[in-house]
Amino acid sequence: MRWLSKEKWRPRLATVVVAILIVVMALPLVGLFFFRLYENQLIRQTEGELIAQGAVVAAIYADAVRAAGIAPERLGAPISADPARDNNYPYQPIEPQLDLAADDVMPSRPAAVPATADPAFAAIGARLDGILDETQKTTLAGFRLLDPHGVVIAGGGEVGQSLGQVEEVRRALAGAYASELRLRIPDQPAPPLYSVSRGTKVRVFVALPVEVAGRVAGVVYLSRTPNNIVKHLYGERGKVTLAAIAIVGGTLLIALVFIRTVSRPIYALIERTKRIAAGDRDAIKPLAHHGTREMAALSAAFLDMAQKLQARSDSIQTFATHVSHELKSPLTAIQGAAELLRDSGGTMDEAERRRFSNNIVTDAGRLNLLVRRLLELARAENLAPSGESTTLHAALALLPIDTRLEARIESGGDIGLGISGENLAIVLANLIDNSARHGAKQVTMGAAAAGDRVTVHVGDDGDGISASNRAKVFEPFFTTRREAGGTGMGLGIVLALLKAHDGTIRLVDSERGTRFEIDLPVV
Repeated sequence: MRWLSKEKWRPRLATVVVAILIVVMALPLVGLFFFRLYENQLIRQTEGELIAQGAVVAAIYADAVRAAGIAPERLGAPISADPARDNNYPYQPIEPQLDLAADDVMPSRPAAVPATADPAFAAIGARLDGILDETQKTTLAGFRLLDPHGVVIAGGGEVGQSLGQVEEVRRALAGAYASELRLRIPDQPAPPLYSVSRGTKVRVFVALPVEVAGRVAGVVYLSRTPNNIVKHLYGERGKVTLAAIAIVGGTLLIALVFIRTVSRPIYALIERTKRIAAGDRDAIKPLAHHGTREMAALSAAFLDMAQKLQARSDSIQTFATHVSHELKSPLTAIQGAAELLRDSGGTMDEAERRRFSNNIVTDAGRLNLLVRRLLELARAENLAPSGESTTLHAALALLPIDTRLEARIESGGDIGLGISGENLAIVLANLIDNSARHGAKQVTMGAAAAGDRVTVHVGDDGDGISASNRAKVFEPFFTTRREAGGTGMGLGIVLALLKAHDGTIRLVDSERGTRFEIDLPVV
C-alpha cells in the first residue's frame, strides 16, 4: 500500500457528496440574488402596475380634454398609425418591457426646468390634481400629468415646470410608450428592510402618451420603487419556511438514498477486500446489501475475481506440492546411487556399478521428462486464442502414424472447430497415447454441432478406467503407469489447451474402454 501515499490528494466520497448537496441547497438563493430572476420579476410587476394606473389616469385626462373643447392645433405631435394596434382595435395592450439583467440603469431623473403651461391644460390639471394625490396615497406611485409640451400641470411640487428634456418623456411626447430604470434619488430614504440587491437601488419610470383626435394631448408620467426582495420574502415567510424545509428535507433524503445505495456498499466492499487480503476465506461471499444493480455487478465481479485468485493460489500450492513430490523421488534415488558409487571405492563389482549407473540414467531421464512436461503445461496454461480453426481430418493428418492402434473418424470430420490444427493435434496425440498405453487397439472419434458449440467424442476399446480412478484422471501427476515412465500430466496439458480456447473436456460412461467428450466453439 506504499504507492497510495505517493499519489496526489483526493477527496473522500462523503466530502464530494456533501459539497454537491450544499450546492443543490444553494441553487435557489443563487437564482434569487445572482441571476436576478426574482428581482426582475418584481420590476416587471411594478411596471405593469404603473401601466394600469397610468391608463386610468390617461382615460380621465383625455375625457377632460375633449370636454374642454381644446382645438386640435393646440395639441401635440400626431400619433403615427401602428398596424399591430389597429389589428387589435379597440384593445391597445402595453406589455412590461424592462429587464434588470439586460437594460442599462439610467442616472437619476433630471430636475424639472422652469416653463409656462397652457392655461387650458393648466385648468384641467388643477381639477385632476386632487384625484392624483388621493390615488398616490394608496398606490405609493409618483404621478406627474404633463401637457402636450411636457409642462407639469398636476402632481407633486413641480407644477408649472417642464420635464420635456427627460428621455422617456420626450419619446412619449412623440407618441410612443416609454419606460426606464433609473437610480433612486440619493436624498430619498431607503425602503424598509433594505437589502444589498440591485433591485432596491433603482426606480421604475413609465411615460404613457394620452391620445386625443390622433394627436398627443399630454403624458401621464409615473414612477415607483420596486418591491424589495427581502421585504417580499418576509411577507411570504410562511411559504418560504415551508420551501426551505422542503429543500432541506429533500437534500437529506438524497443524502440518505446515496449513503444506502452507494456509499455504504462501497465501504463494505473495501472492508471485505481487506479481509480477503488478510486471508479470510469466509469473506468471499456476497454483500448483505448492494444498493444498486451496478454495485451488485461490481461486487459479483470482485468476488468472482477473488474466488478465481484463491482457486489459482490453491492450485499453485497443490501443484508445487505435487512437483516437489515428483521431483524428490528421482532426485533421492540419483543422490543415493551416486553416494554408493562414491563411497564403495573398489569393493563394488562391475555388475553392481552398472546397475547403479543405470538407475542414475533412468531417474535423470525421468527428471528430464518431468521438466519437459511441466514446460508444456505452463505453455498450454498461458496460451492465448489465436483465432485459427481446424477440423478433425486436418488435425489427425498432422499426427504421425501410430503402429500400435488404428485411429479413425466416424462422423463430423469436416466441421470447423475454434482451435488451431497444431493445438488440436496435441490434444488428440495425448488422448491416443493414453489409449495405446491402456491396451486399446482402436480409437474412434467424431464431431456433432449444436448451435454455436460442437461436441467431439474420442473413445477406445482399451481396458478403461476403474471407478475409483475416474475422479482423479485430470489431477496433475496422477498416473497408474509411473513404473512405465508415466508422468500423469498428459490430461492436464489437454485440459489447459482446451480452456485456452473456451473449451472443456470430461470423462463419460461407455460400454467398453474409455470415452472423452470435448466441447469447443464451432466455426
